[in-house]
Amino acid sequence: MNSMESRRNRSSDKWSLVLDGLTSYKDAHELQVALVQARRDGLDRDIFLCLEHPPVFTLGRRGGLGGLKVPEDFLKSQGIDIVHVERGGDITYHGPGQIVLYPIMDLRFSGLSVVDYVTALEEVMIRTAADWSISAERNHLNRGVWVGRRKLGSVGIAVRRSITFHGLALNVNTMLEHFGWIDPCGLQGISAASMAQLHGSPIDMREVRRSLLVHVEDIFGAALTPIGLEEVRELLNNEPQNRISKCPN
Repeated sequence: MNSMESRRNRSSDKWSLVLDGLTSYKDAHELQVALVQARRDGLDRDIFLCLEHPPVFTLGRRGGLGGLKVPEDFLKSQGIDIVHVERGGDITYHGPGQIVLYPIMDLRFSGLSVVDYVTALEEVMIRTAADWSISAERNHLNRGVWVGRRKLGSVGIAVRRSITFHGLALNVNTMLEHFGWIDPCGLQGISAASMAQLHGSPIDMREVRRSLLVHVEDIFGAALTPIGLEEVRELLNNEPQNRISKCPN
């Protein structure tokens, strides 16, 4: 990760971390879009959102309903939405017990290409899994991290004028039944895995989150400073000419 060195040496960089537990996908997406616009308009820091979501299926730019194995009416009966978004990739699932990390980051100041950035997100998950003696790796089939033909973590990003959003999703104690309702990432004949399944017992989410964020700081050369959603709202409301809409409640 030598490409991180230029960022590691930039003392003027500001990095903020928002930890917000279970957050609706819609609210998290609206917040990301607002932060991307704010970063483009001069917000002086990169912000990492570390969250969990209630059950939801998302479709990326390449995604269609062909990867869905159950009727849409069935998902509605279960209270699970399907959301079309602008990230790369196909269909995937988010739910409780899965850590999602959404970096709102300006690649112009990182020295990273988009490919380098995706590789760094994968490395975060690989190192986190290794802390629980789980040997995850990359796979030519699809970006993300894998254990054999089982997908442990996904990467799906979007970039607007060098500002990243969306990010990674790591299955920790995730309910894997829901992955059986789709062809994960549009791939047939593969399945999802969770760290708990591979470890043989449930894992403390707080410990995994702590481990993951340590690896984020190391790989990206970041010093993450926790901030709350109210502080984020203030940052957005203080943007020049008030061009940024308020964050969702």
